[in-house]
Amino acid sequence: MTLKERILEKARKYKGTIVFPEGDERRTIRAAEILLKEGIAEPILIGNAAAIEEAAAAAGADLQGITHIDPEKSGKKEAYASLLYDLRKKKGMTEEKAGQLVLDPMYFGVLMVKAGDADGLVSGAVHTTGDMLRPALQIIKTKPGMSVVSSAVILDFPNRAIGRDGLLLCADCVVVPCPTAEELAQIAVNTADTARTLFDNEDPKVALLSFSTKGSAEHELVTKVREAARIAHEIAPALTIDGELQFDAALVPEVGALKAPGSPVAGRAEVLIFPDLQSGNIGYKIAQRLGGAEAYSILQGLDRPCNDLSRGCSVEDIVMTAAMTVLQGKDRA
Repeated sequence: MTLKERILEKARKYKGTIVFPEGDERRTIRAAEILLKEGIAEPILIGNAAAIEEAAAAAGADLQGITHIDPEKSGKKEAYASLLYDLRKKKGMTEEKAGQLVLDPMYFGVLMVKAGDADGLVSGAVHTTGDMLRPALQIIKTKPGMSVVSSAVILDFPNRAIGRDGLLLCADCVVVPCPTAEELAQIAVNTADTARTLFDNEDPKVALLSFSTKGSAEHELVTKVREAARIAHEIAPALTIDGELQFDAALVPEVGALKAPGSPVAGRAEVLIFPDLQSGNIGYKIAQRLGGAEAYSILQGLDRPCNDLSRGCSVEDIVMTAAMTVLQGKDRA
């Protein structure tokens, strides 16, 4: 069974409600049709009803059974506006401004998730990551004890000897350019949680990557990775994590045994934490383009799941992201 098949099968068990703020976008509508017909999720499209119906007709999609909500006509817009005002009044939010923002499909969708009327949100076929993260951070905020939102990229390799049966989880590859040691530690802990959620991996082996292995080099960048490992141990004492480790020491058993004897992670890593966004982004794309890995990205660290798509996404990408969002939100169901 492929990774995609496993994720979709797991999502069907929970069939969470996923809101799509880009409700009049054709690929999104087609994805919503698949999600409903295949029992993967209960989609909710947000937007002007006429625009949604017009886009569905152009896409050749059937809207029957799919809930779509126009914020301007919703009976909950006042309650959501009040919620937004209460959450942001100390930051200068006025009741008038909250009443205006709630009509924005993105804000409306995020407020639905916050209010418990949806299990998660997926956007990005039209909007940028920032367009979604801004209201998500204002309204949903980060998980308790966490201060950073990051991304996790799932790499599914044809070589099943890599990682956990061909799967590696890498972070951060999309969001945080230069994480501090504290942020790096939080990213490691959150990515381990993602491994548990998506792969049922109760003891993920997490490697904090560097150009040094266990003191083979000294530099302030290496020191940051070591400090991140220390902090991660404090945050999650039971987590199997080690660093600093070079890439080969983390993944290749023979190299790990030579460079980091006695390490609980070296040579067996299933989760790779890159020291910065440049290395993470470059690394996962090398694996994707040269290593033949399929790549899927989700966000982590928010108190309730909101996920971002590439604006060049396919219908299949939207379906897969929605299924992963269902799994992230299952504990909130």
